[in-house]
Formats: sequence, structure tokens, C-alpha cells
Amino acid sequence: MSYDAIVLAGGAARRLGGADKPALSVGGRALLDRVLDACPDARTTVVVGGRRPTARPVHWTREDPPGGGPVAALDAGLRRTTAELVLVLSADLPFLDRETVRALLEAPGGPGGPGADGADGALLRDPDGRDQPLVAAYRAEPLRRELALLATEHGDLTGLPLRALTAELDLVRVTSRPLASFDCDTWDDLAAARARIREHGSVLEQWITAVKSELGIDLAVDTKTLLDLARDAAHGVARPAAPLTTFLVGYAAAHAAATGADPAQAVAEASRKAADLALRWADEAAADPAEQNGSG
Repeated sequence: MSYDAIVLAGGAARRLGGADKPALSVGGRALLDRVLDACPDARTTVVVGGRRPTARPVHWTREDPPGGGPVAALDAGLRRTTAELVLVLSADLPFLDRETVRALLEAPGGPGGPGADGADGALLRDPDGRDQPLVAAYRAEPLRRELALLATEHGDLTGLPLRALTAELDLVRVTSRPLASFDCDTWDDLAAARARIREHGSVLEQWITAVKSELGIDLAVDTKTLLDLARDAAHGVARPAAPLTTFLVGYAAAHAAATGADPAQAVAEASRKAADLALRWADEAAADPAEQNGSG
């Protein structure tokens, strides 16, 4: 399915003391990069906010004037897209996954779902029953129409709440998976997200996903077979993380070597990236509690 993605990454983050929220890390990776991982097949990805390093190429833009709020930012991003279907995301969703994105794009009755007379969009409804207009897929034409009407009515879009836009759209609700809509608005939210990825039931999946993203590879990992072969391996991020990480480093190095890179350099570079990621995980675990509470 062809779609463009708009990621809003320019908020003031007042509840985080003005910190650069999209650059804050969960699992050793920036929140923005984690969101970008959820929509890798977008035809065009536009990030609305100040430029910063990202794991994959994106287009950058800003609302004018900066700080004009989510409606103005959405309008600025929409002006850089051409697809009939637009995915709209905030940049602080550490657990957003590709399955949730696909559900929004293909929601029955929604913008990209079956039927010629679909709704104007599909947005996520969180487990508490709240609508999440910044975790949504919209048809571009009605979105542009309503933004133009709001601009005419109010003179400009600065400071307008998202409900002023979504109230006039026919939207389908998609029930959220438990963590898909979790966002990091406060230091406590950030600490909770960092703790969540280390829980026994999810730490391996989170770690392997992070390593694959860091190394720029995408493959299915047969963890059971690998763990059976390496059950006596050394401790890592979690006990089984060491052999799996070694395997991914080897795969990345082999891929680089196949394209003409020097094998020794390929191994060294892949190892460095994975080691740096592991250190960032360790640094987060040992972070000063005052820093995590925003009082450092």
C-alpha cells in the first residue's frame, strides 16, 4: 500500500523541562528512530521539527512560525507529501510497531481499507478509550480541505487544538494493542518505558530488534536454535543476548563483505556499533535517578 508518513517532532516538551524529547533514548535508541522503524515502507517520510541525526533518511520541514502547535505542524508536513494516504505519528512512541501501523492503514472502512467509500481516516483508540489523532492514517484530500477551512476561519493555524481538525472528519477507531499508544510526556513515562523493555518477557525481542536496526539488517532470527547452540554463552544485556548479538554482527559483516567491503573492517565496524549500543543500554540502567526525574 502506497502512503506517506508525517512525524511531528517539534513540541516544546514542557513537562520534560524543554528537553529534546525525540532525541531521548529508550533501549539505547532515540524515540524518533523507534517511531521511524514502524513505517519503513513509507514512500516519503517527513519529520516536522528541528533537524537531528536519524537512522534512515527523511525530509525535514518546520511550521511557520516554529512552535505553532500540532495543527500547524501537521499542515507543514502535509505540504511536503503527495500520496493519497498519509500516516501521522508523534515522535514519542517507543512501542509503536509495524503491525499497528498496518492496522491503521488497512482498517475496515478506513482510508486505505476495503471499499471505495472509506472514511476520512483511522485513528488509534488507547486502552483507556482515548482517541489518539497523532497515531492515525488519513486520506490526504479531506485533511487538506479541513486544514484550509480552519485557516480561513481562524486566520492561521497557530495554536489550534487537534480536536478542531478531527471533529470535522469521519474517522474509524482502531483498538490499540496494550503499549502501541504509550507516549513519553514526562520523566516518569521515560523511566517506565526504559524499565518495560527490560522485563523478562520482552527484553530479548527488544534487544534483537534494536541491534538489527543499529546494524541496518532485516532478517528473521531463529532464537531457539541459536540459544540451544549457545546455552552456555557469557552474560550480556540479558544472558542470551551475547550469542544473538554475535550472530547479527557476523551477518552484517558478511553482507558488507559481499558488497566489496574489507571483511576485517566490516567485522570491526559492526562490532563497534553493537558494542556502543550495549554500552548505551548499560548507561541507562545505571543512570542517576535525579537525571531520570528531570531534577539533575
